[in-house]
Amino acid sequence: MIVQMFTVGRFFTNCYVVGCKQTREAILIDPGFDDHFEAEKIFKFVDENVLTLKFIVNTHGHPDHTCGNGMVKEKFHAPISIHEYDAPMLGKSSEKIAEFLGFENSSPPADMLLHDTDLVKFGKIILKVMHTPGHSRGSISLLGEKEVFTGDTLFAGSIGRTDFPESSEVDMKLSLRELANLPNPFFVYPGHGPTTTIGEEKRSNPFLRWL
Repeated sequence: MIVQMFTVGRFFTNCYVVGCKQTREAILIDPGFDDHFEAEKIFKFVDENVLTLKFIVNTHGHPDHTCGNGMVKEKFHAPISIHEYDAPMLGKSSEKIAEFLGFENSSPPADMLLHDTDLVKFGKIILKVMHTPGHSRGSISLLGEKEVFTGDTLFAGSIGRTDFPESSEVDMKLSLRELANLPNPFFVYPGHGPTTTIGEEKRSNPFLRWL
């Protein structure tokens, strides 16, 4: 598996290009870039590695993870996918949210709605959708064979905020418990901050140690 992380935008969002080495098919997770300069760095990586972008996957609907959706879709004609509960944050709603928070760009509406246990397939890679609400009602994590992309649910040493509209501290605890049940060696690719492992977070993250 190819995994290339780009930290983009004013909130230092982690955007991931994830690809299949054999077939060169790929997905783009959380394009949170708000200007063409940052977008071009990622587009260059895709082109130089001869990748075919199959899907845009949003781990949730907040603009720091979705404001680049339109630029990616225009460049690669890749459909936008997001959990059904966060889909209302895209489209017209995205324009209002982005403007309120000072983002230059907003996201077109979703093309595909994701649900718990759905499979995102590209090349020989399969990522399973885990519905991990808490930070938002439709937050998801993407589970691979040895790795998990956790969006704003789990960070190295911390977790996503639960004081936003449609956030839930109760749901967050349940989602963290589900992630904590993954094998310790699982590599964690979070929505912000450095990468980590499930085992390291169970040892040192106070939110998981409490569980």
